[in-house]
Amino acid sequence: CPAEETDHMPCEDPRRNSQLSRHMNFYRERHCPSPEEVPLCLIPPPQGYRIPVPWPESLHKIWHSNMPHNKIAERKGHQGWMKEDGEYFLFPGGGTMFPEGAVKYIEKLGQYIPISGGVLRTALDMGCGVASFGGYLLKEDILTISFAPRDSHKSQIQFALERGIPAFVAMLGTRRLPFPVFSFDLVHCSRCLIPFTAYNGTYFTEVDRLLRPGGYLVISGPPVQWPNQDKEWADLQSVARVLCYELIVVDGNTVIWKKPSAESCLQNQNDFGLDLCDEHDDPSEAWYFNLKNCVSKLSVPGELAVGSIANWPDRLTQAPSRVSLVKNGIDVFQADSRRWNRRVAYYKKNLGIKLGTSAIRNIMDMNAFFGGFAAAMHSDPVWVMNVVPARKPLTLGVIYDRGLIGVYHDWCEPFSTYPRTYDLIHAAGINSVKDASGRNRCNLVDLMVEMDRILRPGGTAVIRDSAEVIDKMSRIVRAIRWTATIHETEPESSSGEKILVAAKQ
Repeated sequence: CPAEETDHMPCEDPRRNSQLSRHMNFYRERHCPSPEEVPLCLIPPPQGYRIPVPWPESLHKIWHSNMPHNKIAERKGHQGWMKEDGEYFLFPGGGTMFPEGAVKYIEKLGQYIPISGGVLRTALDMGCGVASFGGYLLKEDILTISFAPRDSHKSQIQFALERGIPAFVAMLGTRRLPFPVFSFDLVHCSRCLIPFTAYNGTYFTEVDRLLRPGGYLVISGPPVQWPNQDKEWADLQSVARVLCYELIVVDGNTVIWKKPSAESCLQNQNDFGLDLCDEHDDPSEAWYFNLKNCVSKLSVPGELAVGSIANWPDRLTQAPSRVSLVKNGIDVFQADSRRWNRRVAYYKKNLGIKLGTSAIRNIMDMNAFFGGFAAAMHSDPVWVMNVVPARKPLTLGVIYDRGLIGVYHDWCEPFSTYPRTYDLIHAAGINSVKDASGRNRCNLVDLMVEMDRILRPGGTAVIRDSAEVIDKMSRIVRAIRWTATIHETEPESSSGEKILVAAKQ
């Protein structure tokens, strides 16, 4: 591709999206070009690109040459976001609402909510900046997925991923975010500027869909006790009361609420016209699914509330109630866990993949199912973006119940991330991720070019599939200038699969 396309994201291209409707920020959401509009070319790295600084040093500094964009450092340096220092960008850990650093801010939150001890595990940081909040929560074993739209500050999410912090590009506009119901123990907004009470509280009800019963909602910044925003602050408190949220504290410009632990609560009469969603609504359906101005109920019963679900790390290995979405779910879950423990051990010992070392930090599993691949690496210094293909069974709730993170995605479209943001991409059954129905909606060449876009130079792809598919993949790999070796599967496997291990140069 041309050199100026070095940061290209096909579905978040402001040149095209700027022509779309401004209503509810529709133009800042995903809008993908048709396959015929996408040039079949490889995204080049910027001049002077270097292998990224390894984790955990990357939390504090990255190479300036890997993303030479100074706008955030110039505009937000006084708030401790980041600053340029010679060959590096440095990250002091600050944010607009916590200029003294995320550590002190998290300590303040810890006075009111159980930050330590494994009660909280999954968090969502909305409008995250360079994701220092999520980066420093990792010390408490809280795994945060951070998101922000592509905007004028340029590359917030790119900086977060270069630092080794889980993040992706998204906008809360007209559609549900690509997560299942009751995913997060903690939802956080620090000056995220989301108008939660707009459109009769529609954005607040989307937060309610994502927040686990008994979970915590933290909002810092406007409109919380903010000058000239008295009405917005009153409305925010009002919609929280309508949904029976317990006000824990208002501390300066920070408010903390706790969602009720019982089944969906809603006052009968309310100024926002809110009602419970109808019984046909699947609250876990969230791929190009328009927002609904109603309160979600969960169709699968079980112990899902914070305080009822097992603490981390025990929840990783326990089969949650949502496995019942799959026939013989508990048996399938346990077999899947055993299988991936064997496979990952084989990857490390026999395939020369540098799992467990500082060479690999950001991992994507393109076909995650129950998250067994990620769970098998829970003690390694990595995080895994577990992707559940949108046309497959919606098992992503099981992944969140285990204390892991991920998103829905349709692999016939580009992923919502910047180029060069993952060290390792894993795909079991790559031919099946395109379409569970078996129709050939898109081809493997397009998929491999997208994998090349998001894989870092020097990164690795591990692909498991039938011998026929692996043979086809090996030819595509050569065409996109990767080097590859083909391996037999682990001795216990009787699947007839092969494993392709490819390295991007």
